[in-house]
Amino acid sequence: MLTSFKMAIRNIKLTIRYDGSEYHGWQIQPGQRTIQGTLTEAIQNLIGRKVQVFGASRTDAGVSALGQVGLVEIDSPIPTENLAKAITHRLPADIAITEAVEVPQGFDVIGAVKSKLYRYTLFTGQVRPVLQIRHCWHLPAKLNIAAMNEAAKMLVGRKDFKSFASADDQRENSVRTVFTCDVAEKGDWVYVDVEGDGFLYNMVRNIVGTLVEVGKGRLGPEKIKQILEAKDRTAAGPIAPAHALCLMWIKY
Repeated sequence: MLTSFKMAIRNIKLTIRYDGSEYHGWQIQPGQRTIQGTLTEAIQNLIGRKVQVFGASRTDAGVSALGQVGLVEIDSPIPTENLAKAITHRLPADIAITEAVEVPQGFDVIGAVKSKLYRYTLFTGQVRPVLQIRHCWHLPAKLNIAAMNEAAKMLVGRKDFKSFASADDQRENSVRTVFTCDVAEKGDWVYVDVEGDGFLYNMVRNIVGTLVEVGKGRLGPEKIKQILEAKDRTAAGPIAPAHALCLMWIKY
């Protein structure tokens, strides 16, 4: 008598790298090329059945990642230690899985996040850096890094970041904790690192745009306090371009 063998269902946490330049963001959207959609298709192609891939962070169109995290439930005989290579083999060259590990059922890929780090890259030299232009904001101007850092420090802590959220962000709770906000200069390159427990829609790009206004001398660092208190998107600076933003890592 033959008996059917049922595969054990595994909850797999994926660490994902991608160049977001050619994608319409992370989240699946009808008629658009997205990271989530491309990844879902690759995994389905590998295991031969439909799956759902959940992401820890919904990166915008053009935003890249070195440490995005995804979660997928599978029932496949492929050993967990082989999944990263097997999935990557079915992905386009601008997406890769760096790690696949089994996690307990009930693991909350969004709710269990302790902190995330985003890095924004600017280039202030006069001649555009053609080999890196897809991943930096070319801003040929002298920025006052000390003033930017003074302003950045005022963003650290548990605060209401409503003024730095997109006007389209309808979430009732706009309070977030920023653990670090640092501006570093290396030659013509400027890096803005923002680590927090979570971010509102467009929050990091709006922070960067505001810090650049401080760096140009258009806003004083002390204005940050007034911007936060306003709880109004129009009080902050312009949004920085998406393509220079990268999700560096997510910690659980």
